[in-house]
Amino acid sequence: MTDHSFDLVILGGGSGGYAAALRAAELGSSVALVEKDKLGGTCLHRGCIPTKALLHSAEVADSIRGSAHVGVRSSFEGIDIAAVHAYREGIVAKKHKGLEGLIAARKITVVRGAGRLLDDGSVAVGDDRYRGRDVVLATGSSSRLIPGLEVGERILTSEQALALPEVPRRAVILGGGVIGVEFASIWRSFGAEVTIVEALDRLLPTEDAALSKALERAFRKRGITARTGVRFAGAESSAGGVTVALEDGSTLDADVLLVAVGRGPVTAGIGLEDAGVELDRGFVRVDERLRTTRAGVWAVGDIVPGLQLAHRSFQQGIFVAEEIAGLRPTVVPDSLVPRVTYSSPEVASVGLTEEQARAAHGEAVVAREYNLAGNGKSEILGTAGLVKVVRRLDGPVVGVHLVGDRVGELITEGQLVVGWEAHPEDIAPFIHAHPTQSEALGEAFLALAGKPLHAL
Repeated sequence: MTDHSFDLVILGGGSGGYAAALRAAELGSSVALVEKDKLGGTCLHRGCIPTKALLHSAEVADSIRGSAHVGVRSSFEGIDIAAVHAYREGIVAKKHKGLEGLIAARKITVVRGAGRLLDDGSVAVGDDRYRGRDVVLATGSSSRLIPGLEVGERILTSEQALALPEVPRRAVILGGGVIGVEFASIWRSFGAEVTIVEALDRLLPTEDAALSKALERAFRKRGITARTGVRFAGAESSAGGVTVALEDGSTLDADVLLVAVGRGPVTAGIGLEDAGVELDRGFVRVDERLRTTRAGVWAVGDIVPGLQLAHRSFQQGIFVAEEIAGLRPTVVPDSLVPRVTYSSPEVASVGLTEEQARAAHGEAVVAREYNLAGNGKSEILGTAGLVKVVRRLDGPVVGVHLVGDRVGELITEGQLVVGWEAHPEDIAPFIHAHPTQSEALGEAFLALAGKPLHAL
């Protein structure tokens, strides 16, 4: 083996890995970034960016259908799925080229190939070995499948669904989490009949119950069917479609079945346990500063238990680079990581749900909701929804929750409020520009401060 020495070796070039590489190089370290596929990982090529491109196409389709309502004459002629995919691929290609340019400008060495952690703490790639004072594991996640199901023409994960060459007439989506809800929104806007099957009692079950109910109402209005509280029993596919069996004895016929039951860590077969890195159900065990059980080896992103979000991975990559450099960065708990589901309507949240807040603080919790029907900009946009803010009694805001079109753009304010443990009384004097959807947040804070203006 040929040896190569660097200050830092990173295994995985997705959101967490490339963020760690960029920050470490900025701090003066020599960096080797090992990636077997394309820089940017799942988020850029098979996740966040391409799905949001499809969601924008879906939004445009819905806008055209409803344009007469705002006095604009137009006609909807259908979805040109080949052109949609060309648009999606163009966005991804541009972002990929930009990332490669950033990596090159920082003089980061990109190693193309599959890496494996050796028992001496180095990383092997083919016949070469890369040694660093520190190693960062950032190998990401992949779509989970249910035992007995095999991906094919009719049974898909999100990766195949992204590039589906036609719009299905009927689709069944197994899983009512973020991925399932987003694809339901896309396909319905493209004209498909969509049914979501979720074993738990509501869509987006990790979100505040008020948001789940509002989303379910909006989906019913759009013609999306949600079968909640029922478990999947099996599926049989044929050349003509797929039949999905549920444990309540009912069946659903569709052109495709999308399996969206979560993502699992990519940690198998890369030498981690042999090198002294402990795993727990496939996830890497780390302390609060992201150190693994092997000295000098760190882990970030989807292989670390917790929220599987690209921006969490990105933040952890920066954190580890700064920790290695001795800067002692601030730990950001998962409760302060913003969460957004980019369906129509969008769902966005940060901090504790009302249920979680009551579990932590008992009855010393107050929650207020503000309906977007009272917000002028939301009325202009034609969106329904609500803002819900949760605080400790006579204490700080501990959770901010929103549902409605474009509310994902508002969640950063919520993150600052929760992260800085602001009291509603502290926030109430600040002015939100009019007319904006952010005023709805302001109204909710005013209500919690005991002086609602537009709410009763």
